[in-house]
Amino acid sequence: MAVSSNSSPLVTSIDELEATFHAGGKPRDAWRIGVEYEKPVVDAVTGEAVPYEGERGIGRVLESLRDRFPPWKPVYEDTSVIALEDGLSSITLEPGGQLEMSGQQCDSLHCAYEELRRHVREILAVGDDLGIRFLGLGIVPKTPLERIPWMPKQRYRIMREIMGRTGTLGRRMMGQTATVQGNFDYSDEKDALRKMRVSLALGPMLVAISANSPIVDGAPTGFQSFRAHIWTDTDRDRCGSLPFVFQTDSLFRAYTEYALDVPMYFIWRDGRYVEVGGMSFRKYLENGHAGERATIADWTMHLTTLFPEVRLKSYIEVRSADSQPVDLMLGTPALMKGIFYDEDCLDAAWDVVRSWAPSNLPELHENAARNGLAGRAGRMTLGDYANEIVSIARSGLARQAQRNGEDRDEAIYLDELADNVQQRRNPATSIIERWEGEWGRSIDRLIQGTSYR
Repeated sequence: MAVSSNSSPLVTSIDELEATFHAGGKPRDAWRIGVEYEKPVVDAVTGEAVPYEGERGIGRVLESLRDRFPPWKPVYEDTSVIALEDGLSSITLEPGGQLEMSGQQCDSLHCAYEELRRHVREILAVGDDLGIRFLGLGIVPKTPLERIPWMPKQRYRIMREIMGRTGTLGRRMMGQTATVQGNFDYSDEKDALRKMRVSLALGPMLVAISANSPIVDGAPTGFQSFRAHIWTDTDRDRCGSLPFVFQTDSLFRAYTEYALDVPMYFIWRDGRYVEVGGMSFRKYLENGHAGERATIADWTMHLTTLFPEVRLKSYIEVRSADSQPVDLMLGTPALMKGIFYDEDCLDAAWDVVRSWAPSNLPELHENAARNGLAGRAGRMTLGDYANEIVSIARSGLARQAQRNGEDRDEAIYLDELADNVQQRRNPATSIIERWEGEWGRSIDRLIQGTSYR
């Protein structure tokens, strides 16, 4: 097969692009879960977001993790360490220095829990030595956008410039926000379609459950999840819900057609990102750019620059949740695993949300971002729906019967989330209460109270 200068197969038809999704299907016994955890990183003394450079910078965090905790291996861009890998998982930097752990493909949430515990132990050991704190929040709470440091990654320099033109909040998304994301497998197109529909419909409820970003630039925003609100004006071409998912039986073709028309950011050639002037992938496939032709690697990279609430690749990424305190971090991944990996629970969850009109999802999303579990969906609150969905997910995890060394199934990772939902609470409601109470509206106390321990 012909290859481009970056040694990836050339693409000659839309069918080949669609085939990448079909190739992602896996038999049930090969399904795994991967969790990605982002967190803001701040100076322990000032509470400000840390720069890349310096003895107390995020670059030094990566170097210390590399030196102290083998087998982490460095990944460089030019002379800067910008990531770590150990063969199963990776630690990377978001644009404003938020630290992300991209977990391994785990066969159970117990595996993800042990991985999270190890990661927290390692970063706390390094952070204590460097005077750096990691926050269990969905957004940087103190440092305003104009003082956010930007990481030395060419990809982010290009995206920052483009996002300054595509919406009013895109640079905030890049520099300030943090999420926890669950990645899930599918067996075939029909299974992927069911999971995409359920997870897109549940998106507002996931926002409400996980809301954890009410304080930004040192002050309340009026939103429980300002992170979720930010996505509403980041880039309308590549963000939000996907109405076509509810209107087609051919998900893979429909998602391919959607992705083909989203403006591209860049391609990768000879170790560098090459800007392509915002052309769509469809035009790139037809005409190429500066002598380069479309490749499978270009397509794979392009898919990573789409930011809908649920993203399709060779697996399904559920992206609606704010990053959480450590003890709640696995709550939303556990919720979705309980639903996704049990046929009866997937059907039951769809029965709960199938009456929600896809056209209403953006409004529900904004309602959830502002009001959390008190937001309304028709005659019921999102908290009412969430209580039912949590119960469905718990039964799914119990039936999956994956037990840890103490003979406990994965439903244990729903316990705290379930308690919160029953009380119609989320992390944001606790933050707002403490902000007005014991913290005395002090941003420094908020940072202290939400730091990893």
